[in-house]
Amino acid sequence: MIIVGVDGSRAGLEAAGWAATEAALRRTPLTVAHAVPRWVCEALSHRYADVARWMRDEANSVLVAARDRALRERPAIVVETTLLPGDPRTALIKAAEQAELLVVGGHGIGGVRGLLVGSVAHGVAAHARTNVVVVGERPATPRGEIVAGTDGSPHGLRALDFAFTEAELREVRLRVVQAWAWPRPGGFVPADPENEQHTLQQLQDLLAERQERHPNVDVVPEVVHGHPIEVLKEAAEGADLLVVGSRGHGQLAGMLLGSISQALLHHSPCPLAVVRA
Repeated sequence: MIIVGVDGSRAGLEAAGWAATEAALRRTPLTVAHAVPRWVCEALSHRYADVARWMRDEANSVLVAARDRALRERPAIVVETTLLPGDPRTALIKAAEQAELLVVGGHGIGGVRGLLVGSVAHGVAAHARTNVVVVGERPATPRGEIVAGTDGSPHGLRALDFAFTEAELREVRLRVVQAWAWPRPGGFVPADPENEQHTLQQLQDLLAERQERHPNVDVVPEVVHGHPIEVLKEAAEGADLLVVGSRGHGQLAGMLLGSISQALLHHSPCPLAVVRA
C-alpha cells in the first residue's frame, strides 16, 4: 500500500498524481489521506457540531478531488480515501507505519513556490519510519532518468537498492552520483585525477552486485568534484526522481534526517525520495 497525504493544495494534487503512477507500477493500492483536528471527528452533539460537520464536508471534498486526480492519472488502480484525526504530521506517520511508501506535496496551503518546504513534508521526511517521497517540482518533460546520491554509508546503500528498483519499474536509466570533495578551511581540496579515479572504481565495485540483480537497468556511475548538495541538485535537473538516504557519514546518532537530505528537501528540482535504513 502507498499513502499520499493531501491538503487541498495544488501540491497535494500533484502528489496524488505522482503516487497514482507509483501505485500502478508497484501494483499496489493507493490510500489518499487528509488530516483534520481530532475534535472534528468526534460526536455530532458537542458545542461546535455545525462547524465540525462543515469541516468534515470540506475534508471529504479534498479527498474526492485528490482521488479523482489519482484516477485520471492511472484509472486502473484501486484508490481508497481516509480521514485522519489529529496533527497531519503525526497522523500521516502513524498511518504509514505499514505502508511501502508515504508521499506528500512539497508545499501546502499558503506555501510560497521556491521557498521553504512545507512543515508537513519536512515533518514526515524527518520522522517517518517508512520511505518518503516529497513531490515538489515535477519536470514538464522528464528525461527518463533516476538520480541516486551515495556516499558509501549503510543509509546510502539502502537508497541505492530503492533507486535500482525504481529504475527497473519505470524502465529508465539510473545515474548514481558520488560527490568527491574534502572540505578544508576556505574551500575544498582541489581535484586530483588519481583520487577521482580511485573513487570511481570504488563506486563501480559498489554497484556491481546490484547490477547483477537488476541486469535490465542501464547504470551510469558518476564521480563529481564539488559540494554534495550542489552536485545532486545539478544532476537531478529534469530527472524523474532524486533518491537519497536519510543519513550519511558524519551525522549525529538519533537524527533521522541528515544535512544533505534536509537541504535537498528545500532545493530538489524534481520529486525527492528519502530512504530509511
